[in-house]
Amino acid sequence: MYPTIDTLLGFGPAIDTHSAFVLLGLIAAGVIYWWELRRRGVSDPRMPWLVIGALAGGSIMARLGTWVQHLDFSQNLPFTEHMIRGNASILSGLVGAWLGVHIAKKIVGYRERTGDYFAPAVCAALILGRIGCLLTENPGAPTRGGWGIVLTPEQAEYTGSAAGVGLHPSFVYEIAFHAIMFVVLWFWLRHSRLAPGEMLTVYIGAYAVFRFFVEFVRANEVAFLGLTRPQMFLIVTIPLFAARIMWLARRGRLLVPRAAVSSGPNALEVTA
Repeated sequence: MYPTIDTLLGFGPAIDTHSAFVLLGLIAAGVIYWWELRRRGVSDPRMPWLVIGALAGGSIMARLGTWVQHLDFSQNLPFTEHMIRGNASILSGLVGAWLGVHIAKKIVGYRERTGDYFAPAVCAALILGRIGCLLTENPGAPTRGGWGIVLTPEQAEYTGSAAGVGLHPSFVYEIAFHAIMFVVLWFWLRHSRLAPGEMLTVYIGAYAVFRFFVEFVRANEVAFLGLTRPQMFLIVTIPLFAARIMWLARRGRLLVPRAAVSSGPNALEVTA
């Protein structure tokens, strides 16, 4: 059970801290997504359905992706109970959101690429969501560095961490990564020659690589050959991202021709 904001900070509403930051992240993502559509002059009435698809797919897969944690099914929570209060995974949630958008596209008949609209929004949502994780979850594995987070016995009890020792602030590392990527996405890639729709591919691919390495200090359970379950998932998915980027680059489809790039704030938007 996550602590509420009033018990964590000593003031504020008595609502679940983690859920509050997830909600803030979704609100921020919605505002940025709407801003991008408006900036690019996209007014298609089907766009809200794509958002609904992303939210539905992400919500379902975030929990479904962590349901089978043990080969012995008796050690896993019952399916319904897990879907209500079980652990959620950002990685499987991102996969679910991607699937949800594509299913929504099929249903409403939308065929254009939309990754560029979603990339900065997803990045902002993860920044705020990870702040919620930092305040409520196990910070990371023990570290001898002076930057480690030291928890009180009470804090260690509700996060399942060790008390009185420095712990890697793994969520701070991740917040910093997403903050840097937001700057890259917002101020560079949005105006670059990157092919329409591929901004999300580059961002999620970069996050996959970063997440693989930060897992070594996350204190997640080791599942096989010294790797955690997220790392085992990423070993499969990272080559897929790399293969796609290399395939596009070799065929000259990763970047648009310079002649197609217009000047001004709406560069590339006509085909994005």
